[in-house]
Amino acid sequence: MAAPINKQFKLAARPVGLPKRSDWSYEETPAPEPKDGELLVKVHYISLDPAMRGWMNAGRSYIRPVEIGEVMRAGTVGEVVASRHPEFPVGEFVSGTQGVQSYAICDGRNLMKIDPKAAPLPKYLNALGMPGMTAYFGLLDVGQPKAGETVLVSAASGAVGQAVGQIAKLKGCRAVGIAGGAEKCEYAVKELGYDACIDYKRGPIFPGLAQHCPDGVDVYFDNVGGDILDAVLTRIRMRARIVICGAISQYNATSAIQGPKNYMSLLVNRARMEGMVVFDWAPRYGEALQQMSQWMAQGKLKSREDVVEGLEHFPETLLKLFSGENFGKLVLKV
Repeated sequence: MAAPINKQFKLAARPVGLPKRSDWSYEETPAPEPKDGELLVKVHYISLDPAMRGWMNAGRSYIRPVEIGEVMRAGTVGEVVASRHPEFPVGEFVSGTQGVQSYAICDGRNLMKIDPKAAPLPKYLNALGMPGMTAYFGLLDVGQPKAGETVLVSAASGAVGQAVGQIAKLKGCRAVGIAGGAEKCEYAVKELGYDACIDYKRGPIFPGLAQHCPDGVDVYFDNVGGDILDAVLTRIRMRARIVICGAISQYNATSAIQGPKNYMSLLVNRARMEGMVVFDWAPRYGEALQQMSQWMAQGKLKSREDVVEGLEHFPETLLKLFSGENFGKLVLKV
């Protein structure tokens, strides 16, 4: 029986600004056979995340950059189709970081077994995957919300924002979102349970902040940076906590990154701004997965995925993240 064909996207050049198709090389080769202690995973779904843009840049970061000629790093869920590893028999479903390809050889490290009967596979790339882990630890460990406080979340309908708002409500907080467009704001309020959502596409968000956060903001979970972060800094309360999870407004900048102009508000309000990278909580992923799964089974946690089919569409699909075109967690179906 002939080996299955492995389709791969490899990084061909460091992008300047928005990535373009010529920054990738597409290859088709026979999928390798596993050696002792290895397994072959057939990738079913690939997670597309804003962080991927940073991984394409050279230079020091929280994780090494993807090298030129290397398969593009990405979170995945898939099925074990060949195995010489005692802990991962054929038929097992796993999540990991197998990259933008249709098959991957693994040694079992950094793989997590998942149950496709408990939830649809794309959920393991969203609320039950890295975005959910990010929301859980970023809000609860870094943001440290208390019942009755106001939690403000940018990119409220996005992969991480969806979960942050719902967890904030589960902890007894007032949750206010920021999203782009009336449809996303309506979804945040009616489906996710946000108390209010500010549409940044309608203009400056200052009036919305004054209306929906009249007493100020206790916890701001920031996924976008830029002008929105600056605006929020003018509304923070005493001892506020600002969680820096991402800054998607800056990822494709071709000039110097825009830093916060209103940072003196941190001093005046004795506030704390702290960056978070979910990998720091890897030893506790099981704890978060158990709690998030329980909330989902109880109907207390929803997640929405924007699934695009076809590995060959990867370069163009990735760009949906930066135009705000995606609605929910962006996932590529292989």
